[in-house]
Amino acid sequence: MWGSQILLAVIGVSAGIVVAGGLFSFIIELGVVADFADRTHTADKILLYEDSVAFGGILGNLFFVFQIEIPYGFWLLPVFGLLAGIFVGCWAMALAEILNVFPVFIRRAKIVRYIPLFILSMAIGKGIGACLFFFQRW
Repeated sequence: MWGSQILLAVIGVSAGIVVAGGLFSFIIELGVVADFADRTHTADKILLYEDSVAFGGILGNLFFVFQIEIPYGFWLLPVFGLLAGIFVGCWAMALAEILNVFPVFIRRAKIVRYIPLFILSMAIGKGIGACLFFFQRW
């Protein structure tokens, strides 16, 4: 009985480590962290940034799995939501940039003149959608 439980725990932890390693490798490979370091002219600290991404993922999983309560978490939630939204948005844009989605679409649709409006529309739509989602919960 105990042997099967221990085996299941080892398999679960091993699978989690593999999936998390793959995800962090994907984030690093997309160049999100390197692009941030390049734009802020802090390329000498890129290893610190990569370690911070991994540490943040590990810490987030620990808080989620063990349901650790954060004091004054209600006030920190909007800050976390903003930072998580920025990160996910940058990740999506980096993936789209790697796949050359936007240049191909813009050339085919002949909409070069309206690019700033499209970007602004996407940002406003994402912001309104997030506000509706979070305010609906209250």
